[in-house]
Amino acid sequence: MMTFLPVQYDAVALSTYAELFSRCFPKSARFTVEYLDWLYCKNPDGLAIGFDAWDGERLAAHYVCVPAKVSLSGCDVNAMLSLNTATHPEYQGRGLFTKLAQLTYADAASAGLDCVFGVANANSTGGFVRKLGFQLVEPLEARIGVGSLGIDWGTVGRNVQFTRRWTPESLVWRCSNPKHLVSCKERGGQIQFHTAAKGIFLSAIAEFPSNFSTNITLHTDHFLSPFRLFIGLVPTGACHFKGYASIPKTLRPSPLNFIYRSLNSSTEAIEQGLINFTFLDFDAY
Repeated sequence: MMTFLPVQYDAVALSTYAELFSRCFPKSARFTVEYLDWLYCKNPDGLAIGFDAWDGERLAAHYVCVPAKVSLSGCDVNAMLSLNTATHPEYQGRGLFTKLAQLTYADAASAGLDCVFGVANANSTGGFVRKLGFQLVEPLEARIGVGSLGIDWGTVGRNVQFTRRWTPESLVWRCSNPKHLVSCKERGGQIQFHTAAKGIFLSAIAEFPSNFSTNITLHTDHFLSPFRLFIGLVPTGACHFKGYASIPKTLRPSPLNFIYRSLNSSTEAIEQGLINFTFLDFDAY
């Protein structure tokens, strides 16, 4: 008989989760105990929220979201980012992920969270939309170029409906990802964030306005190439991406989609073209 229980945060639980991820994703080196402790337990916005499926003493499936502050039409709301999911190979095809997600969203709603958002690849987007009631808002931009993105922050402020609300504390936490440390520097009137996308030859880029308070210790970039990768969204009309070319969909490993679901009747849907979103806002790096 399958038992469904909330996720745990002790060393034994994190080790069990790491073992499941290793079984499900043997080519990935991301899901270490150190990484899971950082992601699940150290987030200033709160502990991870999720559920496990147990078949006796065996962990059959696991699903987790992490709390996040977001601004929705100018109002700060409590949200969560849909992240890690894994189902043991012997238990796949039984609908366990859907069950765990439903339990997680009900638990989050009862705790006062307003919405859940995430990034889904082409294979998983349909399941989130059909089975879990998510809205497919729009595909993420994927561009390679050099220099600043050239974002018009005044236009962002006027047009944005959804954006992550980073505090100095939560941004310090985000930049300390043990698998992808993020460097920060002020350049050209912007605060730029970089992390390795393809070793030292290509970095992912995100930008904030120069008046944003970060409390981040500046790190020296060690990337050999001037080329930068932008994965995210900018409100329509706020950035023309001068110097950045769109990566053809046929060359992308998997097109990524921004998905969203309200957890209460008062939280509105999201409109396409009104989102500010970068690699910092999800777990690409």
